[in-house]
Amino acid sequence: MGIIHIRIDDRLIHGQVAAFWCNSLKANRIMVANDAVAKDELQKNVLRMVAPAGVRTSIITKQTAATNIKAGKYDKERVLLILKSPQDALDLINLGVDIKSINVGNMAHKDRTIQIKRSINVTEADIENFKKLSALGIEITAIMVPDEPATSLMDYIKKANK
Repeated sequence: MGIIHIRIDDRLIHGQVAAFWCNSLKANRIMVANDAVAKDELQKNVLRMVAPAGVRTSIITKQTAATNIKAGKYDKERVLLILKSPQDALDLINLGVDIKSINVGNMAHKDRTIQIKRSINVTEADIENFKKLSALGIEITAIMVPDEPATSLMDYIKKANK
């Protein structure tokens, strides 16, 4: 199986991911691929504590993630890959990871962001990165919880006149 779902959620592993997404996808591993998080032992420990019982975690750099994915290390698992930003997705693609679709769950409000959907706030750089991903033919949806209907993130960006 390998990677069964890719989600951008700047909260990474939290109740919604643990309770709803892992169950819905029957994921047995959560992979967080982000360089800053991979180097932060405290954050890694906290993320591991909120992962559901019985679900393994990999909290690793993007380079390690790409190397392991391409080597088939996770082919016998059902992996939920969580990224912090669209930049993480572009970096993985540049490292040779084949990405067909991405679901955007939560991107918190911060300086210089605009809200394009409830719980999705983007910077100009995020918008440009989503446009690059879309131009590569990657389907980008905006789904908060698994039973919510899929909607196109690019439609929300267009509505925001971006």
